[in-house]
Amino acid sequence: MTNYTIEPERATLRGSFSREYPPIVTIKSGDTVRFSTLDAGWHLGPATEPLQSRFEPRDNTHDSGHALCGPVAIQEAQPGMTLEIQINEIRPGNWGWTSAGGRESAINKYLGLVERRELLHWALNTDAMVGTDQYGHTIALHPFMGVMGMPPDEPGIHSTIPPRFCGGNIDCKELVAGSTLFLPISVPGALFSVGDGHAAQGDGEVSGVAIECPMECVDLTFHVLEDMALKMPRVRTADAWVTLGFHENLHEASLIALDAMLDLMREQYDLPRSQAFALASLVVDLRITQIANGVHGVHAILPDGFMK
Repeated sequence: MTNYTIEPERATLRGSFSREYPPIVTIKSGDTVRFSTLDAGWHLGPATEPLQSRFEPRDNTHDSGHALCGPVAIQEAQPGMTLEIQINEIRPGNWGWTSAGGRESAINKYLGLVERRELLHWALNTDAMVGTDQYGHTIALHPFMGVMGMPPDEPGIHSTIPPRFCGGNIDCKELVAGSTLFLPISVPGALFSVGDGHAAQGDGEVSGVAIECPMECVDLTFHVLEDMALKMPRVRTADAWVTLGFHENLHEASLIALDAMLDLMREQYDLPRSQAFALASLVVDLRITQIANGVHGVHAILPDGFMK
């Protein structure tokens, strides 16, 4: 197996998805890629007020979204297969930022925060795995990548903002080191990209952002699974299975996540769908992944050992 290293530079960065982008590297199933990434906003230094300089040059059409490293092509990947992404290590840089309010949105209007913007500047201690802001608030870090995904099999440029069946801006805090993400492959070669580092985030990502930060290391191993057919992403954590649902309507997103969980329970435990549904009501937790991206997310969690 081969190891690759990708640094953020003009040749490796995009701010959108497209099946038409040439790969920055082509690897084989089983290979590992170690990425370094910018923060989602393309910043080159701590995002203080006013915001520091951003990476340039950027193209308004291709680079309008999150700063993503990619795409990476996997030789064996074909539509209908599944891409397994093992998350080996995620290590943040030493700074991050969080903002809230200060713009027109439904949630800001409801909370009365359209006119007031808050910007937290975080110093990140990756040895102690804690972050401290300018007010002295200190929280534990649980780093993960907000965006991991591939383009849909449709022409043109596609935004990095919404999550899709083939990945994208998933924003699921379960995707920490030690977890494995499974994504349906939609285009030949897969064309995987990653970015939007989060040092910490709560379920919901309610202000619209997490602790946004660059990542010094995002170490991922890729496998192409020819005999696994998925409709939506799923995740294997250290102690649970997770299925995801995405939709503009949060209730619909929950039904999609639940439907995927019943499929998983049938596959993993040979349960009839009706029994899986009944058991799910007892042991499966539905959580709001994010309400920040227009297309909302819900994830269903099935813990190991749910049947004694």
